[in-house]
Amino acid sequence: MSRPEGCALVTGSSRGIGAATAVALAGDGWPVRVNYRADEEGAREVAEQITAAGGSARVLQGDVAVAADTETLLEPGEDGPVLVLVNNAGLRRDNLSPQLSDEDWQQVIDVNLTATFRATRQALGPMLRARFGRIVNVASIVGMRANPGQANYAASKAGVIGFTKTVAQEVARRGVTVNSVAPGFIETALTEEILEGSELVKAIPARRVGSPEEVAACIRFLASEEASYVTGTTLTVDGGLSA
Repeated sequence: MSRPEGCALVTGSSRGIGAATAVALAGDGWPVRVNYRADEEGAREVAEQITAAGGSARVLQGDVAVAADTETLLEPGEDGPVLVLVNNAGLRRDNLSPQLSDEDWQQVIDVNLTATFRATRQALGPMLRARFGRIVNVASIVGMRANPGQANYAASKAGVIGFTKTVAQEVARRGVTVNSVAPGFIETALTEEILEGSELVKAIPARRVGSPEEVAACIRFLASEEASYVTGTTLTVDGGLSA
């Protein structure tokens, strides 16, 4: 059975893991929707990298925390329906629990968890009709192990993992897989301030931080036809930190 016509959407793909994932999926022949909230320049650079390599890319602005923006990002277009969805956009607002504000709690939940739910819900219709779909949610090892100062982030990512498992069981019979990846310390803008001047690397068995491309390679596999029997799982990409 040939792969149905459609495209891939990677939320938050103007830099870091999202950018590397967009490039990787384009390498597998998917037309890619490169999404950004504020970094238009970064998103256009990613799209140019894809087209320069012979791929197809569209740049789409949208804030995944806004329901109407999510609907627009997932609307079928000239590139077809979204048949590969990578919920990558993420947000951190770190603080110890006694000092964590309602606003910082809610913003992180909205971007990391609620947006993942909304995008998945909208994407599933076309995927179920096509009897083909790949959803990969970017979680974190913080969703599985404690990291003081990140109660909101940990709760959102633990929610992503639980959500992933449940939806995977609901749609498995229709050719749609739902998985997550849980990165550890990856060299991105999101972790730069955590890693700067820190000795955290010494706690990683691999003794180094990972690259966005290493996470993207795992997402690329989970989005592939070869991964059709892999669903409901969380793949840790952390140099052995959670072993």
